[in-house]
Parts: sequence; C-alpha cells; structure tokens
Amino acid sequence: MKFLRFIPLIPLLALAQACSSPTVLKVSPTTEKPTSTVPVVACPLTGLQAPKNAVPSRPAIAIKVDNYPNARPQSGLNNADIVFEEPVEGFITRYVAVFQCQSPPQVGPVRSARLIDVGILDELSKPIFIHVGGIDPVVSAVYQANDIEDNLFTHSQLQQNPPGRYAPYDTYVVPSQIWQLNSSDTLPPAPIFNYAFATPTGQKVSSVNIDYSPTNNGTWTWNGNSWVLSYQGATQLDASGTPINAANIVVERESVTFGPWVENAQGGLEVVAFQTGTGKASVFRNGIEVDGTWSRPSLNGAPILTDSNGNQIPLNPGRTWVEIVPDQVSITVS
Repeated sequence: MKFLRFIPLIPLLALAQACSSPTVLKVSPTTEKPTSTVPVVACPLTGLQAPKNAVPSRPAIAIKVDNYPNARPQSGLNNADIVFEEPVEGFITRYVAVFQCQSPPQVGPVRSARLIDVGILDELSKPIFIHVGGIDPVVSAVYQANDIEDNLFTHSQLQQNPPGRYAPYDTYVVPSQIWQLNSSDTLPPAPIFNYAFATPTGQKVSSVNIDYSPTNNGTWTWNGNSWVLSYQGATQLDASGTPINAANIVVERESVTFGPWVENAQGGLEVVAFQTGTGKASVFRNGIEVDGTWSRPSLNGAPILTDSNGNQIPLNPGRTWVEIVPDQVSITVS
C-alpha cells in the first residue's frame, strides 16, 4: 500500500511568492510489509491449540481412576484430554483418564485394570497405561494390548499416598514422572475425533442422565459454557473444588455380557464389552444433541462417529467425556 507524505502548506506559499518558477516535490513511495500468520498447532486429543503451539513429544498416558463414591473427589480429571467412563462389575463405573497435552500435578485414586480397558487403549496409539494390577487373565490381556504397560505393583516408585486418603483410595501418580520414566517414547497419539468450533445442527437439550447404577447415576447439565457433572442433584467437584466439566459428552451404546471371571469378593463378574462393529451414538456439545452411529471394524483404531447422513460428527474443541453405556442402561435426555 502506498502512502503520501503531506508537507505543511504555509512554507510552500511563502516559497511560491519568492520564486517565479514552481517548486516540484519528490515523494518517495512507502510500502507496508505483509504480516505472516503462524498456523495453529492443535493437540491431537482435544483440538485446542497446543502449549507454545507445539504438540509435546510424548505418548498419551491412560490412568485407571476409581469412581466409587468413597473415591471422590478425584484429582486431575479436569486436566485430562479425554476421560472414558466404563462399566465394571455390578455396573459401577471406573474412568480411564487420558493425558497428553496437559500435565497435572497429581492424578488419582488409581485402581486396578479391567478387560474393557483393552478396547480403550487400542484407540490411543500405544499409550502408557497406569493401573494397580488386576486379576491374572485381565493383566495378561492388558500386557498383550497395544500399550506400554506400567503396573504400579512393578513401578512402585511412581506411586504417591497423599495424607487424608485411605486404602484402597489413596494411590496417586504424577504424569510428569511417568513420562520421565518412559522418556524414550516420544510419539504423540493420532487424533481420534474430528473437531470444529462451528456448532452442527442438532436437538437443543439441557441435560443427559446416565443411570449406570445407584452409586453411579450421573447427570451432565449444560450451563452455557460446558457440561457439568452431578450426582443426586449435587455438583461433582474435583479435589481442587472445581466442578467436573467437559466440552463434549460422547455416548456410545455397546452390547455387554458378564463373566467368566469373578472380579471381587461379592462375586461380581467381569464385564465383557463388544467394542467393534457398529452401535448407536450421541454427541452432546454446545447444548445440543446429535444422534448417529459409531463404527469400528477392528480394535486397531478409534470408533468413527457419523450422523444420519453418514457425515462425521465434529466435536467442540476441548475435553471430551466418552460414556461407554451398555444397552440395558437407561439414558434420559431433557
């Protein structure tokens, strides 16, 4: 763009009166340098801009976190990229909290592995899996999964036991220490969802309740900015006193069976989920619901979420809570 330099008129008028010939002004053109735009680099598991605009050179960490009432409030969930809620024996639930772009100071309480974890781990491009053991057939299945298996029974140096917490709800870990232990693993995970800030067409909703069991009957309520978790009408807080919240709630309906393994002293049978094939799915974002289908031909990759027209459903950039819901569990949307 060219700009002209304007010279004050009064000196020029005086000069014109003193001279008979006109004065010619030479104006040098100036140009404005174009500004360069730095592309935004997004975190693979949130779609948000990466710290310092660079994805950390490290794998995802998948941490098995308890969700029994005695385990609450948990630490670190509001810093996760993705949280999977899964049904276990008796349809109580546990979490697989996934971290890659963020590194909270502490995560827990950490509990034992379940067979359903294998299908989750295979979505995450060989994550580091943190858990506190499990029954023999489950530990064997986890060991053979596409993950870096860090059982705290064999990596006790990673374990912390903060004051005020009591067994079995007192085992915590620090993600930065986990990455340091596995420093040779530098490959970030591939994205498992599509993201877009633009809100797709959907049905306006204010809440979604998932009644896994009496102890795990959770409701997500849209507050205008995010989905906030509550139990029996009370907002669920994390250990810092912040409400548990998410940008997206993804509900994946899955068929499950029980057994053959017993998981606890009460005779609770292992939940076996069918995590390949297709099933009903719903995406809750920005106060709307988009219904569709999840499809996953094999465990080597994440489910693809598509709407009724076959188009992939975009998620709102931010933390996503994936609810793996058995077909027989009631869901109420209002």
